[in-house]
Amino acid sequence: MASETPSKYYLTTPIYYVNARPHIGHAYTTIVADVIAREHRLRGEDTFFLTGTDEHGQKIERSAAAAGVPPQQFTDEVSIKFRSLWDRMGLTYDRYIRTTDECHKLGVQKLFAELYERGKIYLSTYTGAYCVSDEAFVDLPVGTPCPDCGKLLEQVTEENFFFKLSEYQRSLIDAIESGELVIEPATARNEVLSFLRGNVNADGATAEAAASGITYVPGALKDLSISRSSFTWGVPVPEAIQKAAGATQKHIVYVWLDALSNYMTAIGYGSDKPEDAASFAKYWPADLHLVGKEITRFHCVYWPAFLMAAGLPLPKKITANGWLLFDNAKMSKSRGNVVRSETILDAFGENVFATQFPESTKQERDLFGADVLRYFLLREIPFGQDGSFSFDAMVTRYNADLANGYGNLVSRTLSMIEKYFEGAIPAPKFEDSEDGVAPDGFDAAILSRAGEALKHELAALGETDFATRLSKIAGFITVVDGFITANAPWKLAKDEAMRGRLATVLYVTAEAVRWATAHLHTVCPFITTRVWEQLGLGSIEHSWRNGELANMHWGGLGPGTKLSVLGPLVPRADKNLAEVMIEMENTNTTAAPTTGAAAETTPVAAVETPAAEAAAEVAAPAKPADSSPEIGIDDFVKIELRVAQVLVAERIPKADKLLRLEVDLGFEKRQILSGIAEFYTPEELIGRRIIVITNLAPRKMRGLESHGMLLAASEEGGKPFLATVPEGVPVGTRLK
Repeated sequence: MASETPSKYYLTTPIYYVNARPHIGHAYTTIVADVIAREHRLRGEDTFFLTGTDEHGQKIERSAAAAGVPPQQFTDEVSIKFRSLWDRMGLTYDRYIRTTDECHKLGVQKLFAELYERGKIYLSTYTGAYCVSDEAFVDLPVGTPCPDCGKLLEQVTEENFFFKLSEYQRSLIDAIESGELVIEPATARNEVLSFLRGNVNADGATAEAAASGITYVPGALKDLSISRSSFTWGVPVPEAIQKAAGATQKHIVYVWLDALSNYMTAIGYGSDKPEDAASFAKYWPADLHLVGKEITRFHCVYWPAFLMAAGLPLPKKITANGWLLFDNAKMSKSRGNVVRSETILDAFGENVFATQFPESTKQERDLFGADVLRYFLLREIPFGQDGSFSFDAMVTRYNADLANGYGNLVSRTLSMIEKYFEGAIPAPKFEDSEDGVAPDGFDAAILSRAGEALKHELAALGETDFATRLSKIAGFITVVDGFITANAPWKLAKDEAMRGRLATVLYVTAEAVRWATAHLHTVCPFITTRVWEQLGLGSIEHSWRNGELANMHWGGLGPGTKLSVLGPLVPRADKNLAEVMIEMENTNTTAAPTTGAAAETTPVAAVETPAAEAAAEVAAPAKPADSSPEIGIDDFVKIELRVAQVLVAERIPKADKLLRLEVDLGFEKRQILSGIAEFYTPEELIGRRIIVITNLAPRKMRGLESHGMLLAASEEGGKPFLATVPEGVPVGTRLK
């Protein structure tokens, strides 16, 4: 009889934009995907887990130009950082896609052509505001801050292809409300529906709609530009379509149509190969798209509309996770509050694991650190909500739950079996009584009841309710600890008459360890693999494949099973580890940049030129009394100075000392607030070429974001004189 074909499960992370190195916000979403993928594989499902990087767009083109390297080189250097980190953490993705892959480009062009042939695309022009940082068209005045990222909106006037998004307003609302497209959590679903319905409370907005029972504003959803013609870094719109439409400029596909298509191109869409067509037919539609909450509109409005227009099935579910907050703000490169996953891997791998296992390999140390990060993020942050991150909280949670909780339970249980039963799982001897409880109150079944209760509680939870799940497992471990304390096996061992009870206590405790280990495995795969081996159960991967982990039943631990060589498993972390990680992160943050995409993570030593050496030999004047402490050349090169031109200067209401400036850095425009309103009028600043410190983290002043600082000099209490450059020095030039 032929075996039944396993059901499929296809899940994706967002593909990460390569404008900056990965941080733990990226790791969080990818870890969630990895845990879910492992869970579905345990159930015997044919699981496909996709991740990758988004590498096109105006922002990337500008960043590469600023770094002085071609866009492909820029994206190559950053993309490999993501993939290397995921491999270092042991994440079990099945495909890592890049939007610069040739197969992806072909799939994007096929989707664009399909939409055009169905009459869903037309050629027109666009004039309006665009956020380069978010690669998004924004319906706000040019020059105002983007509502999502705070960067200044730029004006775009260009010939574009447009997608008839307006035709899908009612269809999208119906798909969401009917459950055809599930959006989680409820806050994300409500936000998307609100956007689709329009301002139903506006005066007169729904007069006609209300009369016909329609609960949305017809026409609130506008057509969407899906090509760009003012830059070249992207997937070209097919030449035949450009010619047929009468395009006068070269077009590339809008980065969001390009990026979203990866979910299909990664599994074969756009390929002529039979095996790719079979793969696409097998896995599409996606069962789950995991996204950050800031990109729900792109995934829950644009993406399903593209699919509807192309006659393709919609994904079954889109789930948005919250942000990781550090210093009460979302982690981002621009805010300067990014925490690297590498810091956690290095700190726990070298400062905790390696101290107990000095002969361990680098891979083992990394996987241990990855388990700590996985557990902390999933235990501490209810999925779908924003969550705070701190190094202190991580060390505290690790010691409480993993070292003192699970790790201590495993070590004390197995060491007592080693000591009292020569390393073999003892056979339990349950007392003969109707209720299973001996006259003195000994209840050998207490843990089996707790274990079965845990199993049912976990089964009732939602797929992404990780915090509750891990809390219940921690509670189960507390029950087991209480059972050990109440029965004091070290005391039973002193009385030969209590040998049977000792065997029973240690058997049910070891079975509870097996139970907790199985339930923790998808979250902490490295640690639980080692525990499984020490229990004498061999490879946990084999137990997974034969269905043991997916079909746990109490009492499955065979008496007589021989433990393997025991050793520390989850050593405690010193309380100063948080300070160690803070120092590691600070050292990395202030490292001098190199040229190119690797600049964000690779420190280099400054090289002093002969001219600098000669200057050092010249006798210096007496040191001023108000001078700052000396710095070395390594400190100096951390400062990035660039030539900028003032485009806009204006006073800020009720702020006598502040001016709001918009400056052109060549590769991007920025808003800077400067306290020079007492000394300079806006009119005398417009058009001037000044020097700006560009690598200061942004900060909020008077509710506005300021990103950079003007370079000026002044005597004590005197007028500041802005540092300027000759007219011939190009805007954006870096000063060294």
